[in-house]
Amino acid sequence: MPHKIGFVVVSSSGHEDGFSARELMVHAPTVGGWRSPRFCQFPQEIVLQMVERCRIRKLQLLAHQYMISSKIEFYISESLPEYFVPYQAERFRRLGYVSLCDNTKTGCKARELKSVYVDAVGQFLKLIFHQNHVNKYNIYNQVALVAINIIGDPADFNDENNVTSREKLIDQYLGHNAEDPALDGTYTGKPDYISPLDDLAFDMYQDPEVAQIIRKLDERKHDAVQKERYDYAKKLKQAIADLQKVGERLGRYEVEKRCAVEKEDYDLAKEKKQQMEQYRAKVYQQLELHNLMDAELMRRPFDLPLQPLVHPGSPHHQKPKPSLPQQEERLTEKRAMEPLLQEQPSSRSRSVPPQHATVGQVLPSPGPHPKINVETLPYDERPLPAIRKQQGETHMEYEVSDTDVSEAQKGGISGEPEPLTEKALREASSAIDVLGETLVAGAYSKTWSYREDALLALYKKLMEMPIGTPKEDLKNMLRASIFLIRRAVKDIVTSVFQASLKLLKMIITQYIPKHKLSRLETSHCVERTIPTLLTRTGDSSMRLRIIASNFIQEMALFKEVKSLQIIPTYLVQPLKANSSTHLAMSQIDLLARLLKDLGTEGLGFTTDNVMRFSVSALEHRVYEVRETAVRIILDMYKQHRAFILEYLPPDDNNTRKNILYKTIFEGFAKIDGKPTEAEIRAQKKAATEEVERQKKEEIKVLQGQLAALKEIQMEVQEKESDAMKPKNQDTQGRKTDPPNAPETPDNHYLDHLCIFCGERNESFTEEGLDLHYWKHCLMLTRCDYCKQVVEIASLTEHLLTECDRKDGFGKCYRCSEAVLKEELPRHIKTKDCNPSKSEKLANRCPLCHENFSPGEEAWKAHLMGPAGCTMNLRKTHVLHKVQAPPPGKGSAMTKAGTSGLKAGSKIPTPKRGLSKSSSRTYTKR
Repeated sequence: MPHKIGFVVVSSSGHEDGFSARELMVHAPTVGGWRSPRFCQFPQEIVLQMVERCRIRKLQLLAHQYMISSKIEFYISESLPEYFVPYQAERFRRLGYVSLCDNTKTGCKARELKSVYVDAVGQFLKLIFHQNHVNKYNIYNQVALVAINIIGDPADFNDENNVTSREKLIDQYLGHNAEDPALDGTYTGKPDYISPLDDLAFDMYQDPEVAQIIRKLDERKHDAVQKERYDYAKKLKQAIADLQKVGERLGRYEVEKRCAVEKEDYDLAKEKKQQMEQYRAKVYQQLELHNLMDAELMRRPFDLPLQPLVHPGSPHHQKPKPSLPQQEERLTEKRAMEPLLQEQPSSRSRSVPPQHATVGQVLPSPGPHPKINVETLPYDERPLPAIRKQQGETHMEYEVSDTDVSEAQKGGISGEPEPLTEKALREASSAIDVLGETLVAGAYSKTWSYREDALLALYKKLMEMPIGTPKEDLKNMLRASIFLIRRAVKDIVTSVFQASLKLLKMIITQYIPKHKLSRLETSHCVERTIPTLLTRTGDSSMRLRIIASNFIQEMALFKEVKSLQIIPTYLVQPLKANSSTHLAMSQIDLLARLLKDLGTEGLGFTTDNVMRFSVSALEHRVYEVRETAVRIILDMYKQHRAFILEYLPPDDNNTRKNILYKTIFEGFAKIDGKPTEAEIRAQKKAATEEVERQKKEEIKVLQGQLAALKEIQMEVQEKESDAMKPKNQDTQGRKTDPPNAPETPDNHYLDHLCIFCGERNESFTEEGLDLHYWKHCLMLTRCDYCKQVVEIASLTEHLLTECDRKDGFGKCYRCSEAVLKEELPRHIKTKDCNPSKSEKLANRCPLCHENFSPGEEAWKAHLMGPAGCTMNLRKTHVLHKVQAPPPGKGSAMTKAGTSGLKAGSKIPTPKRGLSKSSSRTYTKR
């Protein structure tokens, strides 16, 4: 019967860091699978070796959701050449190919499971991946394979010979077929039947521990059917169905926990872990309640010996190919037997307090506390060092007596690092070939001092390499060293981390130049280590963050690395929304520091990539990141000015509502030497307050003048009334009533007086004053645009705020005068205007554009005096009239006054009130 065939990865054409082809050997919900290198050349290939020569019946491929190959070809071979290289095409026989969907219909959110039925015999399978499908997520043009499953049976094994006549009779009598759910996973009467437990979907969506239990229960169900224990088989069948749902649920929890860890949401990860443990314990108690759980089923997949996956029905099942040394096999068997010995009475007192139970223990056992090999447990289920120490003190007596001497020597008591595990041997096989197993074992040791010593020994070894060494050996030594450096860079011990950085610096600055290796080797060193170093800049330890950031900055300035422009390319990658706070802060801080050292002229940083990164960083959730992005943008503006504005939104009120953009644009104004919006508001406020203060002072002075005028007027009226009495008494005998004393109003003094220029004339009636205002008053002028008469002192304010064409004027920030908007740019650009001064320091004439002394009297002296404004056309006309007065002018003016402006004309009321000169004019008279 076809079953799942185990395999190992012989080689691959390349892979991305953390996604080796060896990941395909593991089937689990959280497996990442294989990925090709970034921007790789096609085709890519992977060679698999099956545990035995077999006949392949079915191949299953689980594709990535967006790193999808357009076509995958399959080749099979009986053997490979020596040393497995070079692969000779004639050794492989082509089976065919399959095409994969581009996944556009699902939006690249689903993975395609492709099943291919074949019939081919061999032991080596080669997969060739062709060009990838293009989509917006696959920015590096990679292809990937999440998992592969091989189903077949041994080539020299005939299933038909093993079908017993008894099974045939049962099948014929009951009429069952291969798809009968009553015999799911156990029916072997059909030679082509494939168990659902061997399907790839079962392993990829099931919790590994529960999947192991299901397979054990399935074997028991098969035995129960063989022994005709149908009630027990029915119970096992129901248990398998329930456990499949349990496994899928636990697998989903594991995926959610892994996602929480990647997002650094450790509270959620802890919650999911506890939820898994509680749910698992509850299910196992139910299995025990129904007598379906025993110590054999409790063995986790991590505790099982590493053996090829061979079906029980295969003749090779009795002779498994050993994959561990004999001594390790005995230790594995010993660990597997320990749970079975728990029920036996113990002659020693080995009771364990409840608080010393390990994390890896699923069910409490009434017997003695079992000795658990901590290294075989998953990392997140290992006991804390403090708890392990307490356990060691409690059980020191019996552990020492029961521990194998050889196992004790493996712990490093003899001063040597512990031997490499099977996983480490597979992972570091290339480094072992070059550097030797002893040095690599030290780098993989669990004791930090051995790891540090291994790096220092490697440093010394590289320094002592002679100059005449062949280039190939030098390259192999370098690549093996980089492999160990990448592992050491992730070390949490500071001394080991610093030793790895010291070794990396020596390789780049001394080893490569000394042996005259190409720039390709330098590029390899940087590209393999910089992603891990950038990750360490987000470490929780401030000391490690600072060390990593400083080394990256130092490495970017190496003359061997600077020309490669690799590090700036990594730094301008957009910040991920779920990245840690420390990582985002370190990345943008590194960019700001290196930008000052490297600039934007052909060393990796450009105006485009830096501004795109900075603008996207303005949306980051961390305040420090946004603040640093603003600083980078301002620094870029100092160098490139107008080019930076292309990457920012327009400077308007809506944009300035965002405090970041407001800060940026105000920073631009400071760089350009312009006042900021806040400074302009402060200046306007100060000017307004000064004007209001001056108005209050003028009003106070005018009120005092009015009071003095009223007193003088009363005295004059009394004298006039006294002088009029004798005249009334000397009339020619007529007894007439004396005329009533004239009622002089309070504003009698203002009659026949121009309140603007202070001129008094008997012709200044209401109509005469209108004519005077309209044509002759030296303090007034007519607006050329709306034809209203306004004070010359307020002409600029009138044009900007009151005139019918006020929308067509703008204010020059240099001279503070009103200029037509179409002429304003040229006016500002030419800089020909005379700069204005503060109102406290000087008045500004809108006619001659000159500054003169401040105050009201200064306006009269400037506009009416002979040495004053030369552009006041009314004053020029008056001076000409004084020099050569034409005859009859006075009568003409009198006549004109009668026919002048009528009452109710639109002459604005004076804003400045009475002037001091008016009182003096009256006093002289």
